[in-house]
Amino acid sequence: MIRSLRKPFAALAVFAVSTLAATAMAQAPARLTDGVLTNNAGMTLYTFDKDAGGKSACNGPCATNWPPLMAAADAKAAGDWSVITRDDGARQWAYKGQPVYLWAKDQKPGDKTGDGFNSVWHVAK
Repeated sequence: MIRSLRKPFAALAVFAVSTLAATAMAQAPARLTDGVLTNNAGMTLYTFDKDAGGKSACNGPCATNWPPLMAAADAKAAGDWSVITRDDGARQWAYKGQPVYLWAKDQKPGDKTGDGFNSVWHVAK
């Protein structure tokens, strides 16, 4: 009897592990594309030199031009990724403690037109 249960149990274990891996990957806030962090749509992510202590200094009109990479209410920190709370109470992703943003003037995946903007915005790597 034990022997007959081994195959179904092994198959179930493989299914569970592959399902968990797929779920974890689906929840990743960003990915590495050609050495640059991008959101899941392939748009370049940026960091802001004026951010400090894991807090965003980009609010109001700044956040209109540099939309934060927002985190869902149930998002959880993992690895180099953490979640910070913005001044308005919304949640934002941070990579290695630095909040990350998109640039409103990037039009398509792969654009990096915000890199070096005002000497304070940089592509996230």
